[in-house]
Amino acid sequence: MDISDLYDASDAVGLADLVRRGEVLPDELLDEALRRVEQLNPRLNAVTMLQEGVARRLIADGLPDGPLAGVPFLLKDLGAEAIDFPSNNGSRLFANTRYARDSAIYARLKAAGLVTFGRTTSPEGGIGPTTEAAVYGGPTRNPWNPAHTPGGSSGGAGAAVAAGIVPAAHGSDGGGSVRIPASSCGLFGFKATRARLPDGPYVGEGWAGMAIDGFLTRSVRDTAVLLDATHGADLGAPYVAPPLEAGFSAALARRDRRLRVAVATTTLTGAPIHPDCRAAVEQTARLLEDLGHHVEEALPAADTAGMMAAWTKIVACGSRLSIEGTVRRRGEPLKPDEIEGIARGAIAYARTVSGSDYLEAINAVHAYGRQMAAFFEGHDILLTATLAEPPAPLGRFNHASEDYVDYRMGPRGVFAYSPFTAAFNASGQPAASLPLHWTAEGLPVGVHLAAAFGRDEMLLGLCARIEEAQPWFDRRPPLGYAAPRS
Repeated sequence: MDISDLYDASDAVGLADLVRRGEVLPDELLDEALRRVEQLNPRLNAVTMLQEGVARRLIADGLPDGPLAGVPFLLKDLGAEAIDFPSNNGSRLFANTRYARDSAIYARLKAAGLVTFGRTTSPEGGIGPTTEAAVYGGPTRNPWNPAHTPGGSSGGAGAAVAAGIVPAAHGSDGGGSVRIPASSCGLFGFKATRARLPDGPYVGEGWAGMAIDGFLTRSVRDTAVLLDATHGADLGAPYVAPPLEAGFSAALARRDRRLRVAVATTTLTGAPIHPDCRAAVEQTARLLEDLGHHVEEALPAADTAGMMAAWTKIVACGSRLSIEGTVRRRGEPLKPDEIEGIARGAIAYARTVSGSDYLEAINAVHAYGRQMAAFFEGHDILLTATLAEPPAPLGRFNHASEDYVDYRMGPRGVFAYSPFTAAFNASGQPAASLPLHWTAEGLPVGVHLAAAFGRDEMLLGLCARIEEAQPWFDRRPPLGYAAPRS
């Protein structure tokens, strides 16, 4: 089997095993990843800020003896601050930002032996379920259908992994930003319990604790190994997640019996969803019954609409702080083309939010977490769709509009399209999107599983059993790498 076939046939753990056995060299894997960037990125626009020289130096200096040593890897172009990897943070305002020290998440990824060689595109400020930022000169496209979005805000990561450029990539999730691209790109995406992964040293928390790092992968075990390599509070963290029982990789062997699974075939507020999304939920419910679990229809008695309004205020204030703080520090006024319409709208809206309004929004989010916790006293798992529709056409959620509230809360807005994922950023609970359904047109549709706060291992174990029963690894998009043949 040649290097291209090995690369396609292996997940990140599999590639690391090949390196460990001496069957391939890290430089060969990096060469293969770069060939794929060269061939695919002009059509996808998913990879940015390439740093081949840094990657070669990491290999030449001797990679740490970590669980993923030698595997090519990409950081999201938002957060994951690293000395060797400047970032645009999805914005012309922040283009080519450099960092004086490594973030804790990157330091742990580096210690795992990963060979990072660039970043993946994200929308400005991480706001929105698409990746169409002006700083990249055009939209990022979905390898299943280039007319559709790969999701956001980790859309570049989703596109790069789905197309086979890398086996796994870093992402982050403040309202579904790992799980939305996972659903849109036919991948596995897991959001861990709040504070399970480190945020420092640049911030103590993101979006009042709703944001967390994560990964886009093709296999559950890749996510498990990446989480094992990165979890745990960093120095001075404002709070920590409950301790794990045995670890994420150990959880892959779990076979929890007769879990109580609640199923919602509507949104959490009872609104209908697209027939393909409903079909994905119903098929997965039958699969879970076949696996021996108790399945019943149920909806949480929680104020989801109120939570979403609070989320909108908190994120607007975060956007204003980031943008206006940067402008103030540099001592120059903001130029008209430095930020996009939604960012301007978020700033305008944030100026109407008082300090007491902001604290009231945080209290609403905390109250929502308690409401959801009460629901999970009677259920182990909540099964829904990940999105209310298949992946949206490009342009629907671009950042041209300055009506930030309508963009989020309007009848065709983000929360109508993605009514499930932000709920678990607000509650802090672990949640995952699994690629279990495709439309007749060949677009992926994810299903979403959530568990009680701190029950990451139970959830990951269930995901492993579903992957075992209905594997997805070999299902690849039409827009993928074609190795040159002699």
